[in-house]
Amino acid sequence: MDCFVAKDSIVRTIWGKSDTVLFIFAGAAAEFAVNKSVDWLYFTGKLPADPIGRLFSTVRYAGQIVFSDTRTALGAIDHINKVHAAVESARGQEIPQEAYRDVLFMLIHYSISAFELLERKLTQAEKEEVVHVFIRVGRRMGIRLLPLGYQAWTQMHSAQLENNLAAGACTADLYDQYRKHLGFFRYYILVHVQYLITPPRVRHLLNLEPSLTLNILLLCYKWSRKIKMDPVIKSWLLPAKYRKEIRELDR
Repeated sequence: MDCFVAKDSIVRTIWGKSDTVLFIFAGAAAEFAVNKSVDWLYFTGKLPADPIGRLFSTVRYAGQIVFSDTRTALGAIDHINKVHAAVESARGQEIPQEAYRDVLFMLIHYSISAFELLERKLTQAEKEEVVHVFIRVGRRMGIRLLPLGYQAWTQMHSAQLENNLAAGACTADLYDQYRKHLGFFRYYILVHVQYLITPPRVRHLLNLEPSLTLNILLLCYKWSRKIKMDPVIKSWLLPAKYRKEIRELDR
């Protein structure tokens, strides 16, 4: 089968574990909140109305791209483009190119940082592979001015973090929604995981603070994986109605 992402690719390893994927989206949830184009996510109302459901919807698309044959993956990307085009038509303006790049760069950054937090440091070749896969996705989407490799991406990513992020009215509201949908304890876990995984610029804008307690819990969680207790913990950490979706993330 002609796979869009090679079966031995590190990207499949990263996106084939539910805890890594959940950490990826914990980081993205933080960065979305301070992205200057976050108003596009508010236009449809889907993200603030159901942030967790939106997460799993996005994960399903990512799974179609990462784990499918090339034809199916390209079809999934084209469908994303159609959804975006419909939103643009309804609003009467185009989504800025930098907003598309920002999201693509989030997927690259948090794929790397989540895996390194939970597993091990990636090699230079593995980092290049992560960038390569998501740049292919970006090109299919028609995103312009994309980097050619990891080194170029790091430079563009640093500039993007400096120029495209700012705390605003949507920031506070989005975090209110996270708190409302997750409850106090899960929300506490979320914000402290975000501290561990986000770049310094994002931490500063959100006033994220370190937690010794969470560092200890993270060590305990890593140990639980060795004795196969992590599915129980993951099911407990997210609302019951999403347990099936969590199990399906493990490939």
